[in-house]
Amino acid sequence: MSKKRLVIGMSGASGTPLAVRTLQALREVPEVETHLVATESAALTAGYEGPLSFEQIVELADVYYEGNPIDAAIASGTFQTAGMLVVPCSMKSAAGIANGFSDNLLLRAADVCVKEKRPLVLAARETPLSPIHLRNLQTLASLPQVWIMPPMMTWYMKPQSIEEMEHHLVAKMLAPFGIEVPAFHWGE
Repeated sequence: MSKKRLVIGMSGASGTPLAVRTLQALREVPEVETHLVATESAALTAGYEGPLSFEQIVELADVYYEGNPIDAAIASGTFQTAGMLVVPCSMKSAAGIANGFSDNLLLRAADVCVKEKRPLVLAARETPLSPIHLRNLQTLASLPQVWIMPPMMTWYMKPQSIEEMEHHLVAKMLAPFGIEVPAFHWGE
């Protein structure tokens, strides 16, 4: 494998701008090939959260899996990847991953990461969290190759814009894959 393949999953939770910022950042990393899979709800949410259309978001990826093709490369453990980042990750997707319920390609690709012990980072999006959400996230967090990274804002780097906060979050979410994007200074 000449390039590091990274699967990017988009679920229907709010957070489309983080998925966009992730794909944009990865375009600047030539050694990474992005494989995008999105749920129907992700396309719907993207329409509300703009500024890019869902079609424009798809164009940011190297490979896009339209629909739910069960024979897609990312549905098989024999297809070597560096792992998967689900951004944003809805509680429905987290529940599916936690319980091995792979009824769409996003969930199957995540299931492959779990069974093959590949890094899986979930940008879990919901508030408040119910006991059911927390139980599913606890199940996932107990797996050594899974990172639960709710997109929490930070202020210690003294951000001047939402875009800077997003970039900081993207840098943190890509770190488990050994992918570095320019980070912000820690402040003065």
